[in-house]
Amino acid sequence: MSPIHPVVWTLAFAFQIINATCIGGWLAGYGPTTSFDWAGRAVLIEVGMMIWAAGFLGNVYHDDELREVRRAAARKQERKSKEQEEKGGSKSVDKVYEVPQNGLFRFILYPHYLCEWVEWGGFWLIGGLGCAPARSFLINEITTMTPRAISGRRWYIDRFGKERIGSKKAIIPGIL
Repeated sequence: MSPIHPVVWTLAFAFQIINATCIGGWLAGYGPTTSFDWAGRAVLIEVGMMIWAAGFLGNVYHDDELREVRRAAARKQERKSKEQEEKGGSKSVDKVYEVPQNGLFRFILYPHYLCEWVEWGGFWLIGGLGCAPARSFLINEITTMTPRAISGRRWYIDRFGKERIGSKKAIIPGIL
């Protein structure tokens, strides 16, 4: 795994605190507080929880697939390095990149992004369709991740070729 700069870690931590404060503050101030407010929301909350769980499990699965590809590449790189060292060559070996093939990676290149959207879509339903911070977070994720996935798809095509990538889309199967 690549190292993370302390500034990036600090900013990510600060973002999580601010995001949690916004969502918690909105739910405490504007969310359902009386039994009348809660009436009829049980189904929406249950559906939202199922959607959130599906997104969460998909996100964890696909992130683990990416980590396994990296672990396998590291093992392969270590073997090559040892072989070169035994032959009297230098230790440096080029970084190995692979195209993941399991799960939704068969159809799209960034399924963990899609699953993240599903996860936050479910959370938005749990908070209620009027939950502005959850809706804003989902919209922000979509608008920031989409261009990254599209440019990432171009990188995959440049790196591995159109033949190897085939008809895989960036983030939404069959569409984008």
